[in-house]
Parts: sequence; structure tokens; C-alpha cells
Amino acid sequence: MMKKIEHLYRLAMTRGFDYLRSPLLLIGRLYIGWQLFLTGRGKLGNLEQFTGYLTSLHVPMPELNARFVASLECFGGLLLLAGLAARLIAIPLVINFIVAYAAGDHEAFVNAFNNPDAFIAATPFLYLVVSLVILGFGPGFFSLDTLIARVKTGKSEPELVPATT
Repeated sequence: MMKKIEHLYRLAMTRGFDYLRSPLLLIGRLYIGWQLFLTGRGKLGNLEQFTGYLTSLHVPMPELNARFVASLECFGGLLLLAGLAARLIAIPLVINFIVAYAAGDHEAFVNAFNNPDAFIAATPFLYLVVSLVILGFGPGFFSLDTLIARVKTGKSEPELVPATT
């Protein structure tokens, strides 16, 4: 009897929740991707103001960094929306949001353990977390990355791999 309960528990905790992985990754990608696209597009449309902001933060080469960050957010957001090269674009996005924390929300960044509420309330937090999740788990089933992989391998059905065995 105990073995049967243990088996059902493992089944529910692995396979049951694995079915939620892709829809949750899709929601995260769509939300953050759209927000990044809008933010990046806004920065690209007003580079002088964004360059001035980076200058006030004493960021080196503010004009070059403004163009880079605005482009990264705009086009990185589009890639996340599509789920194309999602893990690859997540790497510079993670670095971007760590730098955004360090430069723009320095107090929250250095006091992350002393004042976690300020760390979590800072603007880059959600972007950083979702970028880390996508880096770790990939874009999920509902993505161009998965479609390309399925076409390359010829598999017609998705393969769910349990998180724990």
C-alpha cells in the first residue's frame, strides 16, 4: 500500500507538474519579451535621454552602452516572444540586468540580504528572474526553438522528461 502511495506521489509531483512547465514558461516569455521589446524600442527612439541617464550613473562609454542595451532589450524581447535562441539571448540579458541592478539600483543590489524587500521591489528583479528561469529551463514546448528541434529530429510528439527520476 505504501509503495502504491509513493508511486502515485512521485507520478503527480514529476509528470503532473511537468505539464505546467511549458505553459508557465510561455507566459513568462511572452510577458517579459513584450515588456523588453517596448522598453528597448522606447530607448532606441530616445537615445539621447537614455544616454544622459547612463551618464548620470557614471556608466563608461554611455552612448555605446545606450545603443547596446536598447538594442539588446528590443531585439532580445522579440527573440523571447518567439522562443528563438531563447537560452542564448538569456545570457546577455542576465548580465544586462545584473549591471542594471549594480548601476541603477545599487543600494538594493548591495543590500540584497539585509533588505530583501528593496531587492525584490527593484525594477530589474522580475526581468532577471525570468531570464534566469529561461536560461535554466529553456523556452518550453511552445517556442520556435522546440519547433526547429522537432523538425531536425523528425519527432512528432513532445517528449516530457521528468524533473526528478
